[in-house]
Amino acid sequence: MKSIIVTLGVEILKIRKSKVFLMVFIFFAFIPCMMGLLMFVQKYPEISGKLGMIGTKASMLRFGEANWQNYLNLLNQSFAAIGLIGFGFITTWIFGREYSDNTVKDILSLPISRTKIVVSKFVVIVLWSLVLSVVFLTVGILIGQAIGLSGWSQTIVSSCSFSYFIVTFLTILLCTPVAFFACYSRSFLLPLGFVILTLLIANFTGLVGLGPYFPWAIPGIYSTPAGTEGMHLGILSYIILFTTSILGFIGTWSFWLFADQK
Repeated sequence: MKSIIVTLGVEILKIRKSKVFLMVFIFFAFIPCMMGLLMFVQKYPEISGKLGMIGTKASMLRFGEANWQNYLNLLNQSFAAIGLIGFGFITTWIFGREYSDNTVKDILSLPISRTKIVVSKFVVIVLWSLVLSVVFLTVGILIGQAIGLSGWSQTIVSSCSFSYFIVTFLTILLCTPVAFFACYSRSFLLPLGFVILTLLIANFTGLVGLGPYFPWAIPGIYSTPAGTEGMHLGILSYIILFTTSILGFIGTWSFWLFADQK
């Protein structure tokens, strides 16, 4: 237990000393501002012409009435995609930097089991991802309050927040395959390419009705409002997602345990 705490402390210290934390923090705070701007234009369509391309884009999209229900649904659906990118990025950085900084040999020479090192890295990924999800939702709610959206109720906010954190949980589970590719390639390029590829495929499978069977499309499907046509998840969907997560963890753990770390 003590060694786990030590490795967690080391990983957190790396994050604190890096500029990556601030960059990702700003990114997750910026996106809900953009969602709020789109909803603001939806509420006041007469100003769309003054905002140039942003106003035109917002006027083309249809979010329904500019109220809290539709706004929180928009945040949920946006986060399903942003989370895949953001969580995949921090996973790539946490595992891949050991190879880019050539510190992996130093870590493996410490009197700490490799299993505990891998577990501590995943724990830090979960904690970091949760912080970012709270930042995203908090900024989004503050922006919604500033816009003055109608229809605020504790029931709506609680329901959407519950759905939001389920999406967060499902997205975090999909970080394990990214970690494996970061270790396997000993770099940043392959895992980041993998994240982008899965996002593209997730959009495609959603269009052709195969989204419930593709793990990276499942958080996005879950984030859609109940009753949306073609957006239904079954028990098989969750089995596929959890199996993918477990295989990713086993692959990452096995690589650290058995691969020749040159």
